[in-house]
Amino acid sequence: MKTDFDLIIIGGGPGGITAGIYAARAGLKSAIIEKEVPGGKVNKTAEIENYPGFTSIMGPDLAVSLFSQAQAVGAEFIFDEVLKIEKNDNKTFNVNLAGKKLTSKAVIIATGTKERKLGVPGEDKFYGKGVSYCAVCDGAFFKEKPLIVVGGGLAAVEESLYLTKFASKVTLVHRREGFRAADSVVEKTRNHEKVDFMLNCVVEEIIGDKVVEAVVVRNLKENSVQTIKVDGIFPLIGSDPITDFVKDLNILNQTNNIVTDVEMKTSIPGLFAVGDVRNTPLKQIATAVGDGAIAAQKAIDYCDNF
Repeated sequence: MKTDFDLIIIGGGPGGITAGIYAARAGLKSAIIEKEVPGGKVNKTAEIENYPGFTSIMGPDLAVSLFSQAQAVGAEFIFDEVLKIEKNDNKTFNVNLAGKKLTSKAVIIATGTKERKLGVPGEDKFYGKGVSYCAVCDGAFFKEKPLIVVGGGLAAVEESLYLTKFASKVTLVHRREGFRAADSVVEKTRNHEKVDFMLNCVVEEIIGDKVVEAVVVRNLKENSVQTIKVDGIFPLIGSDPITDFVKDLNILNQTNNIVTDVEMKTSIPGLFAVGDVRNTPLKQIATAVGDGAIAAQKAIDYCDNF
């Protein structure tokens, strides 16, 4: 049965590119569709120190290496946006792009997530230069430096506690007094000597020259403003998986992540998902790469038996 590709991978981050490398090396005609630049959010990460094989590597450098390796083994890159996926009666898939429609035997979704932003001046300017959305990824860069965490959910409270391993001080800014985290976790964090709580407060601006130097915080009750000198800010107000284009396929859970099994298979034969977009307990480059390798091998098996 003729299709444009054996395998189409949607998303050109580490998980998607890894899948492309494995699939192309196995002889599948493979395409990686990326709407922005190869490497995904890795390009916006200044320095990576927790990816095996590199004591330290700049995010854009890792992205270039991933892209070059995938091209070298024959994976094709298509720069476009996927609008919808359809499963045909003959078991093939239609992948509808903004510019055209492609067909394939199998599809791997690797679109990742999009962080919820504060929407304040300086947030985009200093992304990767003091603004981070992942404490596990970047906390170690702020040894003995003051930090701010923004949010009132479990992630914000737990990550504030985690950052005390590195920071000289952590200030947790939350717009209300109540938290969406267990009282025991909140109390443990509140009692830590390095953590201060600023409740009924919001961040209004992130200030700096080349990197973050300070944050402007408004007290909503007192309607007062103060500038706090910090080296980093972690807005941890949640993230959303990029899954709107598959919302009609009945493969999402209550948080709109794609549900897969340990082989990265969805409930639709031939459709796989990897990395942050799926129901994974850890969102890291290393886990996305592992997911990509598994999904590619299972896609290879699927195509061999098509």
